Amino acid sequence: MVRPIMNILSIQSWVSYGHVGNASAVFPLQRLGAEVWSINTVQFSNHTGYGHWTGQVYTGEMVRDLIDGIGARDALARCDAVLSGYMGDPGIGSAILHAVETVRAANPAAVYCCDPVIGDTDTGVYVRPGIEDFLRERALPQADLATPNRFELERLTGIDCVTMDAVKLAAERLRAMMRPDGLRCVLLTSLETETTPGDHIDMLAAEGGSFWLLRTPRLPVAVNGAGDAIAALFLFHRLRGGSAVAALEAAGSSVHGLLRQTAEAGSREIAMVAAQEEFVKPTEWFAATAA
Repeated sequence: MVRPIMNILSIQSWVSYGHVGNASAVFPLQRLGAEVWSINTVQFSNHTGYGHWTGQVYTGEMVRDLIDGIGARDALARCDAVLSGYMGDPGIGSAILHAVETVRAANPAAVYCCDPVIGDTDTGVYVRPGIEDFLRERALPQADLATPNRFELERLTGIDCVTMDAVKLAAERLRAMMRPDGLRCVLLTSLETETTPGDHIDMLAAEGGSFWLLRTPRLPVAVNGAGDAIAALFLFHRLRGGSAVAALEAAGSSVHGLLRQTAEAGSREIAMVAAQEEFVKPTEWFAATAA
């Protein structure tokens, strides 16, 4: 049986050099067989972790114009999901919600995956003022899936996620903030609690009152963009397989393989092309456990 093509509208940042935002999310989705309609919120020469970059931040009006242009092709009825990430400017938020509303009007079964990009533990908040409030007050109430890191989960819920019990409480609080009649599925990335061995890193999926933990060996690598890739992969596998735990295993195993090859190459940018087989058939499969 041939599976239908999955169509994903991805609204994120773009870099010409390296892999973050859409430059990290689009190729893995395409490698798995999805069609990706990408709309960029910024176009930079490289990610901002280098300390210097060139390029432009797009306006909400520019993003909305592209959404409406796709809609004019009568394509949105075939859109299975909207994926949003780094916004660059608070005005883009309204354009993203316009996309979600327009897609759902054309296809009520479509889902919205919100990667609530705010910052990280080593950087603090790195988005413009107003974006964090928009995510908490307007985006998450429309989201079916959310993929925060630990820092973002803490910012959005006000809960210090030092222990696994606190992480579960925060995940449930975040789920309560999401669309009432949606999936209310949360993927927590880059997790460390009192139960995490120092040489490992955890991820947690929460849906329907259940929690699943995926633990993988920590790798000697510090790169940008892995979170964008895992959000896209988790969305794809959750829609394709209908299971949060299976999506956690598939996405986590693929990204571990991606980062392992990146570490072996000694690269500052993730080895997206060289490690592309990891998206289709991960070299090592990690099983999730009930948390």
